[in-house]
Amino acid sequence: MHDSATSSDDAIKDGPFYLHAGQRADIKRRSQVWWWRLEIPTWILGFVVYSGWFLLVIHWQQLNHWLAAPLLVIFTTWYLSWQHELIHGHPTRWERVNQLLGTLPIAVWYPYGLYRDSHLQHHRNERLTHPEEDPESYYFSEAHWQHSSAWFIRLIKIRNTFFGRLLIAPALDIIATVKGALQAVVKRDYPAIAMWGIHLVLLVALLAWVQQHGISAVYYLLVISYPALSLTKVRSFYEHRAAEAPEARSTLTEAGIGWRLLFLNLNYHLVHHDLPGLPWYGLPQVYQADKEAYQQRSQGYVVEGYQTLMQQYAATPLDVEIHPFYPERPGGDTVTVQLEPSSITSDVGHDYAYQNESS
Repeated sequence: MHDSATSSDDAIKDGPFYLHAGQRADIKRRSQVWWWRLEIPTWILGFVVYSGWFLLVIHWQQLNHWLAAPLLVIFTTWYLSWQHELIHGHPTRWERVNQLLGTLPIAVWYPYGLYRDSHLQHHRNERLTHPEEDPESYYFSEAHWQHSSAWFIRLIKIRNTFFGRLLIAPALDIIATVKGALQAVVKRDYPAIAMWGIHLVLLVALLAWVQQHGISAVYYLLVISYPALSLTKVRSFYEHRAAEAPEARSTLTEAGIGWRLLFLNLNYHLVHHDLPGLPWYGLPQVYQADKEAYQQRSQGYVVEGYQTLMQQYAATPLDVEIHPFYPERPGGDTVTVQLEPSSITSDVGHDYAYQNESS
């Protein structure tokens, strides 16, 4: 581990990014507290998510469905947030243990391993929002956009409204996921095929079990799982933007306590991308300690709550179409704009470097 002046690209790409040495020392101090070190909040979270979901299903036939269904949607959404924590090394440092904790296909639509691999690729901050290299980008290359049909462009413009994102984006994600699974079969990608095989076997068993408790598979897919995936789109609606500086591509959203708990504080998204190994319960403390610095670092990319996005973009689409900083060469190849390096104190190392320091 070392402190050095380096470019923002290199610092973010390879490991945690600290604003200053004092922040690094403060995080190390916090992580030495027993309940933080043992990840007690994350273990409690996992227990609440699993027990809440299972209890709702087990007692489904005794509950008012108008109340139970929304609660089941919330717990399924919470499970997706729990999976995100697992991907980033919580509550254990052992990847296989975390995978075991997140493999149950409660959220239905994709295997945990696919989510993990795709999301970690998304965390290459120097390629964040790149239409072809960031798997979570909503942007398009100029060539793709120009060769798209008129109906597809209209569909994307609807998708780029707040309610369009909730209604349409999950379906587009599911279609892309199924397409990827079929390509894995065609290409004989045996690890991917095995991953999908395990996922589908577990999914069939899970849907059969929920059906025994009065929830049909179709009902679960359409009324529970799809809305849960839609709910995650509230968080990701304007989570990233096209900007020349990588650190300005992630938002800071001043969300209410309910949203923060549901999304495990990922509204502080710039902090998460700078310190991807920081547990969810540490994000608010770190943000509040250096609030002005983070807001300056994001170049003012601060949203005053998700309701602001809903009001502003209920019918007006976001300008998330052709990526402005990845122009096309005459031959159609994407050109990555070279960014000017900025000096900043950083710690380049493993995603969970602060955990290793505190052990």
